[in-house]
Amino acid sequence: MERVYIKDLKGYIGKEVSIKGWVDVRRDQGKLIFFDFRDMSGKAQGVVLPNATEAHEVGSKLRSEWVVEVRGKVNQRPEKAIQKDKQNGDIELEIIEMVVLNEAEALPFDIAGDGKEINEEVRLRSRYIDLRRSRMQKNIQNRHKAIQFIREFYSKEGFTEIETPCMTKSTPEGSRDYIIPSRLERGKFYALPQSPQQYKQLLMVAGFEKYFQLARCFRDEDTRGDRQPEFTQLDMEMSFADQEEIMAVNEKFITNLVKELYPEKEIQELPFPRFSYKEITEKYGNDKPDIRKDKNNPNLLAFCWVIDFPFFEKVDGGWTFTHNPFSAPKPEYIKDLMEGKNIGDIVAAQYDMVLNGCEIGGGGLRNHRPEALKKVFEIMGYAPERIEKNFGHMLKALAAGAPPHGGLAFGFDRLMMLLQNEPNIREIIAFAKTGEGKDLMMESPSEVAPGQLRELGIKIEEED
Repeated sequence: MERVYIKDLKGYIGKEVSIKGWVDVRRDQGKLIFFDFRDMSGKAQGVVLPNATEAHEVGSKLRSEWVVEVRGKVNQRPEKAIQKDKQNGDIELEIIEMVVLNEAEALPFDIAGDGKEINEEVRLRSRYIDLRRSRMQKNIQNRHKAIQFIREFYSKEGFTEIETPCMTKSTPEGSRDYIIPSRLERGKFYALPQSPQQYKQLLMVAGFEKYFQLARCFRDEDTRGDRQPEFTQLDMEMSFADQEEIMAVNEKFITNLVKELYPEKEIQELPFPRFSYKEITEKYGNDKPDIRKDKNNPNLLAFCWVIDFPFFEKVDGGWTFTHNPFSAPKPEYIKDLMEGKNIGDIVAAQYDMVLNGCEIGGGGLRNHRPEALKKVFEIMGYAPERIEKNFGHMLKALAAGAPPHGGLAFGFDRLMMLLQNEPNIREIIAFAKTGEGKDLMMESPSEVAPGQLRELGIKIEEED
C-alpha cells in the first residue's frame, strides 16, 4: 500500500491508508491504546481497538520515538471529540496493523517542549534528536521557504545565481582566515572565504551585471555568542547601478519576504527611514539602533538604513577601513582620497540595513578604477610590494574595463533569527557549533593522524 503523508489524511476519510513515521506519544488505557504519530508533514492520532489483536500486541510494546509503519482506517471523529486547535483534530486513525521499522533507546532529553530550558551543549551534542522538536522543524522549514523566496525574487529581478569558490587566496579583509594546506605545493595554503567580495566584483568585470548567491562564509574570530565560524550570506552585486537603485531592490526584497512568509508581522515604517552615521551615533550611541516604538511586540519589525559612514578610522596611529577596503568614497570625496588629504573626513558610499537593533545587511559602491583602490591601500600604509602580492589580481582585473558597481550582503542566519523570534542564530542553523566554535556532535575540531600531517609537511610544536 502506498504511503500517505500525515498532512494528507483528511482526504482519505473512510479509507484504509498506510503511514510511516515516529511514535510521538503513547497512551495505554488498557483495552484502548492511543498514539500520536509524527512525520515530516505533521501529527495525527491513532487508536488500537480491543478487537485488533495483533496491533494491540505490537502497540503494547511500542515506545516514544520508535519508527513504525501503520496501516489503518481514517475515521471522522464524533463532534464532542473534535480538537479544533490541533492538526488533524477532526479525524482519527483506526489502527489495523503496525510494523516496527526501528526501535529507539531512551533519549538524552525530552523533545516535547521548545527545549530552551535544556542545557544548550546537551542539545548540540545530540542535535539530530533536538531537530525533531516542532520548534526546530519549523525554523528549518521556514529557512528553506526563505531560500526559495530569495532565488525566485532575485531571478525575477534579472539576477543570475553564480557559485564562487570556497578555496581561495588569503588576503587581509578584517578577520582571520581559516587556511587549508596544499599537499601538492608544500608550504602554500588556500584560504576559506570570509565573503565572496572579490569574486563578486570580478563577476562584474566579467560582464554578468547582476549576480547573487547564498554563499558560505568562514571567519576565524574570537568567541562571540551571536556568530558562527561558518555562516550563510545572501550576497548580491549590480553593475551600472547607483546607491539608490541597490538600496531600493534590497528594501523591496525584505518587504516582500515579510509580507509573503510572515504576514503576521508588521513593518513599522515604509519606506525604511534613513539616518546618517553621524546622526545615528549622536542620537543612539551606536550605529545599529533599535527604533521600535513598542519593544514588547515580538511581531513588530523596525527596519532602517544607516548611510554615510566614515571611510577610514584611526587604529594604532594608522588608518584602516570601517567596512571593507573595496568601498568607494562618495563622489565629492574622491579628490581627497586620491590626494590623501582630509582622510578622517572622507565619507564612503556605504550603507547598512538594521532591524530591531541588529545589523542584518551592509554594502556599498566599489572603487571600480584600479588607481582608487590602490590609493586606499596606500593610505592604510601598505607597501607597494604588499599591495601587488595581496591584491595585484584585483588591480589587474579593474584595469580590464570594470564597470561601476556596488552591492550588499545580508547575514542570512541573523535575519532568520529575528524573523523566527529566536534568541541566537544557533536556533535556525541545522548543525550549529557552540559559541567557542566547537561541533560537539562530530567532536570537532579534532586531531588528525600523524601521517596526514607529514604528507602536508606540517609539524605541530608543543607550547612552552
